[in-house]
Amino acid sequence: MQTLIKNVTILTMECAEPLQNSAVVIEDGKILSVGEVPAGFTGEVIDGGGNYLMPGLHNIHTHVPMSMMRGYGDGHNLQDWLSDYIFPVEAKWDDRAMRAGTALSLAEMISTGTTGIVDMYMRIDNIAALCAEVGINANLTNGITEFESFDPKSNNGMREIEDALAKWHGHDNGRIQIDAGIHAEYTNKRPSCEHLGRFAVDNGLNVHVHVSETKREHDECVAKYGMTPMAFLDSCGLFEAKRSIAAHCVFATEADMNIMKAKHITAAHNPISNLKLGSGIAPMALWLEKGINIGLGTDGVSSNNSHDMFDDLKFAGILHKGATRDPLLLPAFEALKLATVNGGIATGRQTGKIAPGYWADMIMLRAGDSNLIPCHDLCSNLVYAARGGNVCMNMVRGRIIYKEGEFLTLDIKEVLREVREYALPHLYGKV
Repeated sequence: MQTLIKNVTILTMECAEPLQNSAVVIEDGKILSVGEVPAGFTGEVIDGGGNYLMPGLHNIHTHVPMSMMRGYGDGHNLQDWLSDYIFPVEAKWDDRAMRAGTALSLAEMISTGTTGIVDMYMRIDNIAALCAEVGINANLTNGITEFESFDPKSNNGMREIEDALAKWHGHDNGRIQIDAGIHAEYTNKRPSCEHLGRFAVDNGLNVHVHVSETKREHDECVAKYGMTPMAFLDSCGLFEAKRSIAAHCVFATEADMNIMKAKHITAAHNPISNLKLGSGIAPMALWLEKGINIGLGTDGVSSNNSHDMFDDLKFAGILHKGATRDPLLLPAFEALKLATVNGGIATGRQTGKIAPGYWADMIMLRAGDSNLIPCHDLCSNLVYAARGGNVCMNMVRGRIIYKEGEFLTLDIKEVLREVREYALPHLYGKV
């Protein structure tokens, strides 16, 4: 059955100029046509009421269960924050608490316009099951670690990835995909990195890894190996996969960027997390100059405090103008690509545009909300003025999963009850 969304202003992301009073036809979860209302249409009709329709936002670096750690351990550097606060709580996870944290994050993301995530965390099966249930696009992996020796047959993270690959990879016509994940250079050694590189190539998987998030991490790697983290991971063959996502890259060198360009590595930019943890400001201007694909991520709520991608979109749009003292750097339309088009490129998905043949992953924003009036330039308003609260519809593959404050694929009251009555007491011993 075909679905028609009419009476909307569409930002297709094919160009910066929106289509006024336009329409989209959807069939089998994909966009069939964009433009005029077809004559004699007999399918389902959705009247957009003059609102804005744009591609859904793609969050390409997340740790979704960590919503349970929102604001926990604030005010520390990354290493102290991880070792003294995050790791001790993570040791208390069980499946039920994991599901509660994941559901809370997915609810926040869905209600603020996210239609796809790239996640790295443990207990993948719980995350995959919830992503499948709520209807969101998801690339999932466990971040492998190797603090001592590495045996792929006994390494828990490796077993999780293999199990998830067999159970979830390609679920719902590819809506759920499994990636190969290494946590980072500083939590691994050569054997695990080499194994994951081969595993990714042998199974045709994307790679997801943290790289050069802090100066300490970067410098210690250079002192240890005589190479940057990017160069070390590349020497292990980790980036021989068809595509990879390297999160943060705050201290990436020009030589690192050449590797990124040559090996089709997307930089997952996490501006708010990097600022909040005092890690630094990523070299956006050089990434753009090198022609590296750049996507946008919130990172975990624990180091951002929000999964609202519109927050990170605005930060990305203004941060680098100030850092370079160049108000012309990253125009609004280019900033929007970070959260839409480039996420599709990073994951190899036909998403991020409203164009024939693309998946119908779209969100609608209320044009009448006060913070979006007046609208001299829609791209400018979406980057600098919009927020997640303006989202009035979230559609993934032609299926509406959120509309006007109502979650259509999850029970938000039950999610909140589980968070308050089980997850928080279990992880912290108190509500």
